[in-house]
Amino acid sequence: MSSKSPVEETFISHLVELRNRLVKASIGIAIVCAVLFYWPGPSHIYDFIAAPMIASLPAGSKMIATGVISPFLVPMKVTLVIAFIVALPWVLYQMWAFIAPGLYTHEKRLIAPLVISSSLLFIAGVAFCYFFVFGRVFHFISDFSPSSIAVTPDIENYLDFVMSMCLAFGATFEVPVVVVILVRMGLVSIAKLKEIRPYIIVGAFVIAAIVTPPDVVSQFSLAIPMCLLFELGLLVAPIFVKATQAPEEAS
Repeated sequence: MSSKSPVEETFISHLVELRNRLVKASIGIAIVCAVLFYWPGPSHIYDFIAAPMIASLPAGSKMIATGVISPFLVPMKVTLVIAFIVALPWVLYQMWAFIAPGLYTHEKRLIAPLVISSSLLFIAGVAFCYFFVFGRVFHFISDFSPSSIAVTPDIENYLDFVMSMCLAFGATFEVPVVVVILVRMGLVSIAKLKEIRPYIIVGAFVIAAIVTPPDVVSQFSLAIPMCLLFELGLLVAPIFVKATQAPEEAS
């Protein structure tokens, strides 16, 4: 006969389930990472990431590595980060699968779309940063660089910059999801959000000024999408709220 109370057994079973979900998420990331290591390979992945910077440098210029093992470690780090981004839908699905048994049916109708939309929005933010922002920012900086300065970026500093920018854009592209969650949880109404819209717009520009380099191009590139995504959140929030109402709420 077990000496454990039902509460203890439930807690332990939840810990075991959490461990299993974390292991599955880690395995998914490891599989994607292994594929990326095989093809196209860390060096090619880093060359792809570095392409916007190389394109803004004078012809024939290259980036430099000041650390002895930096040419090995930096491409490895990039590959790991890319693997996590690619596997993000699988990671978020494991999170959803862990909390789903404790949700009502109408609540599950909210979680699944949020997992999918969160993944797509984060990836869209990273893609927007790479394909649209980087080229313009680097050319803008290059045009302001004095001719007496030889621009030879260090690969580790470049990686830190790229990762921070991609994280900032990926996170800010989650604005519609945040709006939906706040409205669905009853923490704030759509009418109130519309009322404070001017403050949110100012806040978007303040956030953009903090997390981006001190140039107008990158700041506007982050602030304007944040404002547009906030408006998108206001449009889709009522749809999510209506679709996830409990039967007693809808009646």
